Amino acid sequence: MVFLGAITSSSTAYWYLTRATGVVSLLLLTLVVALGVADVARVATPYWPRFLTDGLHRRASMLALVFLVIHIITSVLDTYAPITLLDAFIPFHSAYRPIWLGLGAVAFDLLLAVLVTSVLRTRVGARNWRAIHWLAYACWPLAVIHGLGTGSDVRQSWMLAIDVICVATVIAALWVRVRTADYPTAAGRAAAAGLSAAFVLGLAIWLPGGPLAAGWARRAGTPVQLISSLHTTTTTTGSR
Repeated sequence: MVFLGAITSSSTAYWYLTRATGVVSLLLLTLVVALGVADVARVATPYWPRFLTDGLHRRASMLALVFLVIHIITSVLDTYAPITLLDAFIPFHSAYRPIWLGLGAVAFDLLLAVLVTSVLRTRVGARNWRAIHWLAYACWPLAVIHGLGTGSDVRQSWMLAIDVICVATVIAALWVRVRTADYPTAAGRAAAAGLSAAFVLGLAIWLPGGPLAAGWARRAGTPVQLISSLHTTTTTTGSR
């Protein structure tokens, strides 16, 4: 118990937990969005009935929220960066990388809106619930950009591979939805192609001169007093 307490009170332990839960949250959110966008709930076979897909979607959504809450708590408890609990709810309020952390706050607020209205679905009405439920899809690109802008491992090949897989998965789901729609239209295909191309092109333009370039910590809004200790942190636990 003493050993466990020492680990959980360590800033380094919180940092590792923040990184791990952030990655898991992104993967789960990607699964949730891909299932929803592709509308695979319509697909059913004798070996895989529809209720299994519905159950997978709901459980992945709840797991994503659980890991996201842990991600936020460990970020606040980690004494390395000046992140407060309010920063998780109030976008662009943080003293640490305000823009990129703020995008994560917006994504979290959207998820909370979806969760609250899902609990109160009978009160808000099916039409209003469905309209708000679409906000969940906006969480995903915000989460991707948030992770790239604030993530410690953004330059690591394994993290870049995860990001590529997540983006490719959602784009594939979008195309599945367009191709399997009851009434696929040229406008729908054009919109899918445009959104996919715009997001990928935007990342391709931004990343080389942004998170993948030298000096990103300063340009991202890391407090000056932390930058001076960045080299020491890198040599002991990896880049933050």
